[in-house]
Amino acid sequence: MMRVIVVDDEPLARAGVLARLAGVPGVDVVAEYNDGAAALAGIARHAPDLVFLDIDMPALGGIDLLATLPPARRPVTILLTAHEQYAVQAFALDVVDYLLKPVDDERFADALARARQAHAFRRHAAASAAAPVREAPYLSRFTVRYGSRLVFVAAGDVAWIDANGDYATLHVGEREYLVREPLHRLAAMLDPARFARVHRSAIVRLDQVAELRTLGNRDAMLRLRDGTPLRASRTYIDALLAALERLPATAHAVKSEVA
Repeated sequence: MMRVIVVDDEPLARAGVLARLAGVPGVDVVAEYNDGAAALAGIARHAPDLVFLDIDMPALGGIDLLATLPPARRPVTILLTAHEQYAVQAFALDVVDYLLKPVDDERFADALARARQAHAFRRHAAASAAAPVREAPYLSRFTVRYGSRLVFVAAGDVAWIDANGDYATLHVGEREYLVREPLHRLAAMLDPARFARVHRSAIVRLDQVAELRTLGNRDAMLRLRDGTPLRASRTYIDALLAALERLPATAHAVKSEVA
């Protein structure tokens, strides 16, 4: 069970998050707060696993609240705001996602899936701190079935993935492989440090992004290393930019251009 606190000084926004969480399996909302100071005390008291945290609050905003907590005591955090300019600053505090108001249902579900991954990873790391290092619980390879034959495709060989109804197509060089998983499930199974959803119908391997050009409607056009063009929806652009910022400098250099 993942223990959750919701913090927002806007009653309607807070109620919207609570309504989306109601009835979600494995989620227990233990408290809600309408100001940062009360939330800071509540985090100390309840030790939540996940916090939905508004950035813009009087006196003590979400960014300052997180910065007050030692890194080891920061819960998994999803930030909420009506403004876009805080993305890089927010991800510097290791938040798992950044939702713009009004919150889109699909983006909310993606953010919650990332939070579950982060929570599971933290529990795994805590439980195995004294044990030999084990692989992080993310998908490392795909199993593709051709009749009676199985083909194994390493996740690190996949440049991008697109939706194909209830299936998904893996793009590996000039080859394509059809896997029996819908895209939203694959998004939750892949390491967010290596892969990012850029559209409701596409996932990219981050180190394959060679160029990003923003468009007037806040969408963006991506060019992958092999020349493939992909459109990135404004729904995912802030998380994508933050994930690209976190890539090691040796991974690749992304050419960015504002339209």
